[in-house]
Amino acid sequence: MQYLSSEQVRDLERKANEIRESIIEMLVAAGSGHTAGPLDMADIFALLYFNVLKHDPNNPDWEDRDRLVLSAGHICPVLYATMAHAGYFPVEELATLRKFGTRLQGHPHRTALPGIETSSGPLGSGLSQAVGMAIADRMDNPYTSKFVYCVTGDGEWQEGQMWEAAMLAGKEQLHNLIVIVDRNGIQIDGYTKDVMPLESLRSKFESFNFDVQEVDGHNIRMVNDAIGKAQSVYSQPSIIIAHTVAAKGVDVFERDFRWHGNPPGKGPEDRVPKSEQANIALEKLRSLGGMIEPSDT
Repeated sequence: MQYLSSEQVRDLERKANEIRESIIEMLVAAGSGHTAGPLDMADIFALLYFNVLKHDPNNPDWEDRDRLVLSAGHICPVLYATMAHAGYFPVEELATLRKFGTRLQGHPHRTALPGIETSSGPLGSGLSQAVGMAIADRMDNPYTSKFVYCVTGDGEWQEGQMWEAAMLAGKEQLHNLIVIVDRNGIQIDGYTKDVMPLESLRSKFESFNFDVQEVDGHNIRMVNDAIGKAQSVYSQPSIIIAHTVAAKGVDVFERDFRWHGNPPGKGPEDRVPKSEQANIALEKLRSLGGMIEPSDT
């Protein structure tokens, strides 16, 4: 795992902010889609695609690539925006999100867009797919250096299939599986603590034979170090609980579960009128981007 200098961290923070701007723009163009999860995962996706993953936008089917499985398919705007900024397809195509005939469907479709590893949408199935990939890679090479990264929402862990997959991963000691949980505490119907409490997640994962780390999901260096540690674990699958702020970057949207499934222009109006939501979100993100200054080190 590559050590991140202060300048590299700043560059990734700027890239994450650009991704957030693209997310808002594509959601507004679509007039539908999810806001909170894509915004809060922008830091992690910028880190994955610009520092962690072995991948090649010019050869998406490269045999030795790492694989990223997006189990929480509804947050695909962050995946699409990051892939576009990484060079998989033109950034201008992001404006076609959810439109008829687009490659950028409301939930990822594996055969529609090169670089998408799985179709996802029904919550709870992604970890099973990732476990299967990790087992297959290890069958091909017991000393494989390829990793399967599985990004899940926290509400997904209310699904029984997730725990069945986790049980198999722990039993098989899948050292090549790294799971990242977006622990933003919200889901479409409310806060996870009210809908179906999940804690203690750490002790639950440990009991399923996972190596567990908890991090600030917006601290890029901390997440990078956690992934590096996970890559060095050789007798267990790894899971990183990334504590995030729902709708990170737009303070008038943050931590509000009502932004789970609403785009700007259709969100709650008690803090920002619908007619102003898109412009205010972009203004705040552009202002934030201007505050990210290069480090002297």
